[in-house]
Amino acid sequence: MTQLVAAFTVLSMVFLAACGGGSSQASDDQVLDIGMIVSEPPSLDPAKAQDSQSGHILRHVLEGLVNIDKDGNPKPGIAKEWEVSDDGKEITFHLRDATWSNGDPVTAEDFEYAWKRVLNPDTGAIYAYQLFYLKNGEEYNAGEAEADEVGVDAVDDKTLKVELKQPTPYFISLTAFYTLLPVNKDVVEENGKWAANADTYVGNGAFTLDVWEHDSKIELKKNEDYWNADKVKLSKINVPFNQEEQTAYQLFKSGKLDYGDKNSLPVDLIPELVEKGEVETKKKLGSYSYIFNLEEEPFDNKKIRKAFALAIDRKKIVEDVTQGGEAPSNGWVPWGMPDPANGEEWVKQHGQYQKSSAQPEKAKELLEEGMEEEGIDKLPEITLDYNTDDSHKKIAEALQQMWKKHLDVDVKLQNSEWKVFLEKQSNGDFQMSRQGWLPDYIDPMTYLDMYTTESDQNKANWHNEEYDELIEKAKSTNDQKKRSKLMHEAEEILMEEMPIIPIYFYTEFILQKDHVKNVIYKKDASFDFREAYLTEE
Repeated sequence: MTQLVAAFTVLSMVFLAACGGGSSQASDDQVLDIGMIVSEPPSLDPAKAQDSQSGHILRHVLEGLVNIDKDGNPKPGIAKEWEVSDDGKEITFHLRDATWSNGDPVTAEDFEYAWKRVLNPDTGAIYAYQLFYLKNGEEYNAGEAEADEVGVDAVDDKTLKVELKQPTPYFISLTAFYTLLPVNKDVVEENGKWAANADTYVGNGAFTLDVWEHDSKIELKKNEDYWNADKVKLSKINVPFNQEEQTAYQLFKSGKLDYGDKNSLPVDLIPELVEKGEVETKKKLGSYSYIFNLEEEPFDNKKIRKAFALAIDRKKIVEDVTQGGEAPSNGWVPWGMPDPANGEEWVKQHGQYQKSSAQPEKAKELLEEGMEEEGIDKLPEITLDYNTDDSHKKIAEALQQMWKKHLDVDVKLQNSEWKVFLEKQSNGDFQMSRQGWLPDYIDPMTYLDMYTTESDQNKANWHNEEYDELIEKAKSTNDQKKRSKLMHEAEEILMEEMPIIPIYFYTEFILQKDHVKNVIYKKDASFDFREAYLTEE
């Protein structure tokens, strides 16, 4: 979820809460207070959302054609069933009876409208490329086709027909991603700011957006009209925003929070709490990295980019800074991602693209060669951007020291609030910038196609024709062995050209009170509270 990762990762998210504390609620008082270090969600309009914290709220107030189970497999959502044609290019979804929170029926037209709205170039959706799988989807987005030529059609109120450009094995799972969630056509057309406030927000999910005090908190309320409401036990989820990890942890310890993640944990306490068993650790399918802006000097030079990458001691980062069981990354696609060719872990199917330890001599040599190619004897001032967070700050400071030690380069650090940080990346207003990425669906492509030339997620402004061709070929075949080979070749090019510096693969940490039951942590690194419940202590 592309996700740029919001809080600690492009992106990780859990909820923080208020409303009187959460540790002593009886089983019939199902109010959950959830802790996370998170700021204001930039947007709760699925066409405009681009980060994991917005996405996590969206997955609870809206529901797509399918849901994803804890293992990453699609299961019925608003679509109760579907059929796929023999050639894999046509999918017909059959919708169940469901209603919007304003009482309107959820129809196939709502999905058709929502998807074409994402593709409409006037919308400016950063995730529009996730619908380029549709016949004429990319062409419509580029102004080369009409909306009625796009391969999604509401045959009737309960039938949605999808025509794909080529077989896409993961497309059904992709329909659970927040960009492909439906919107109420009449509501959106009547009020362009419908998603800006709780009193105008209309959803179809397990919860409604009951309260949204901007820059303060969100409160979610059980949607009694949700089609699967009998499975929803929580009456309310409190989601206050809090930037301070120490504050969130103290609230948890004092019984005012029920649930939290890594963003509720002071970095310095993680090793101790893990050793004591006070937090649950899980491997997280995510990559932490830094991206270069190839349109800004000096990182338009590959040798200089690689010099900065080789000067990083990733092993030291995970052992001395993050200290949470993370693994130094050996590529861009993270641990836990299955290889579509054989189901084995992707990272074990290729060599080590980058070493865990720094290579200072090689780094210095490449820096000198790159500067000579550029005709300079001194680097311009270099600034590293990160979003405000104590964990990101510690990592940035460690890298700053490594670059000084191994390259004798001074790097200025600059932080900004999450929404501003995202805007700076989108506008190309950076030289180097932190980036985390969680999967939009369970396939290596969710990491690889974001660096094609036409992808709006390609904040590095990197262009490579061979890479683009490999990704296009991988998207044009249903042969999983062929797809895998093409994607491995693409990742090798990505790591050779180094528009990004992968640093480590994530872990997730979960703080959970004993009375909190059945919260589902999914393979795509999202949290599902739809069937969670509380018991008496």
